[in-house]
Amino acid sequence: MTADIAALVGFFAAESGQLLPASARLDRRMLAALLTVRKPAPIPAAIATELDALLDMEAAERGATQADSLPSLAGLGIAGGPVAKRLRLWQGDLTRLRADAIVNAANDRMLGCFVPGHGCIDNAIHAAAGPALRAECAEHMRVQGHPEPTGAATLTRGYHLPASFVIHTVGPTVPNHQPTASDEAALASCYRSVLDNAAAHGGIRTIGFCAISTGVFGYPKDAGARVAIGTIRDWLDEHPDSNIEPIVSAFTPADERVYLDAISEVLT
Repeated sequence: MTADIAALVGFFAAESGQLLPASARLDRRMLAALLTVRKPAPIPAAIATELDALLDMEAAERGATQADSLPSLAGLGIAGGPVAKRLRLWQGDLTRLRADAIVNAANDRMLGCFVPGHGCIDNAIHAAAGPALRAECAEHMRVQGHPEPTGAATLTRGYHLPASFVIHTVGPTVPNHQPTASDEAALASCYRSVLDNAAAHGGIRTIGFCAISTGVFGYPKDAGARVAIGTIRDWLDEHPDSNIEPIVSAFTPADERVYLDAISEVLT
């Protein structure tokens, strides 16, 4: 592992024109930073093989939670009815969820976060998936020819994530933390577009949702949770024959509490 990191740091530092002390070449955080700021570009086969091996090893060390092992809201006794039998709430790290797909709260460039160490879900997903995800997103943007629209959804592979796919969506930005009716409609469109995208694919059943727009985009967490639960409820009601089972992912216990309050308000 040490030799791999040294070789990888050495390559990506040289590629970017940086001169690093020998001690930095053994630092996994340095490798993460170099990959975070790296623009999408081809990687030599030997380096790609080493990086793939490292990311696979780290994914195995982190472990994964099986989406199918998570009980539904009905199974937990939190809510009742047909929707509660299909909807799940889980507190954990979305990059460790072995689901058919997880949702990324992207920006309209669709290339991930370029700030080393930033705590957003966009950064976490791209870091765990590896640079091939950024490359696929870049190709999507090249073909599309314009910024990703707010409220739409785009499917990519999951690469080194436990999830098979990532569904990227761009939520509304609410700098004053006071969402308008238009912001609420845009956020609801994100959830609906993700579900529509998954249904159109046909091979996606379990979907792990992050809390779209409630981080740096400024949507209040409580209001965002109500939109999430309400939109998912409506979509499931409208698609009674669908086998899709959404999983609402809360990163912290406090986030889980916010979702529980929203579930109590919207579903009961």
